[in-house]
Amino acid sequence: MSLIKTRQLKMIVLCVITVCLVACNNDKVDDKFSLSDDAVILALGDSLTYGTGAPKTESYPAILENLTGHQVINAGIPGEISQDGLQRLPKLLEEYQPTLVILCHGANDLIRRLDTKALEQNLSNMIDLIRQSGAEVLLVSVPELKFTLNNSPVYASVADKKSVRLEDDIIQIVDSSLKSDLIHPNAQGYKLIAEEIADWIHYN
Repeated sequence: MSLIKTRQLKMIVLCVITVCLVACNNDKVDDKFSLSDDAVILALGDSLTYGTGAPKTESYPAILENLTGHQVINAGIPGEISQDGLQRLPKLLEEYQPTLVILCHGANDLIRRLDTKALEQNLSNMIDLIRQSGAEVLLVSVPELKFTLNNSPVYASVADKKSVRLEDDIIQIVDSSLKSDLIHPNAQGYKLIAEEIADWIHYN
């Protein structure tokens, strides 16, 4: 192969790599939610959303509000199962008219070993209701309480079927040093959750 052809080949390879890198970066940017200044965020969930284990002012929704400058409604109820969350969702959507809903639900279904098919259906129905209201969804995975804290496969399945964005790591990586008990984060743990969720949102 001539020197000129070798140089041409190198240039082509370099261009292809550059295009791929730009495309990957754009994918990450496109994954973020672009919200208007007056957009409301609804955080729907159970005790992990409510902030059990820390002062209410240090729950992840409260910290997220401070980070992003958006109003964040804390709609977490300790002990709630997904069926109950589904039932109260329509009223919340009507009252607050959110632009984005952070859906972190199902921990109590998993703890009580309720039917995972029912959990999957409840999450899917919640996503349908949220979208029908005109809001977007960020689904947050919850780990199963086993010897290792692996996320329940229900969340990835729902995210795939419904084509919603999935935060699949953050609850799982809140280790024992960031917890107030075996399940709930402490203030530092909730701060970490809020920071990771904030990374999904364009804000100044």
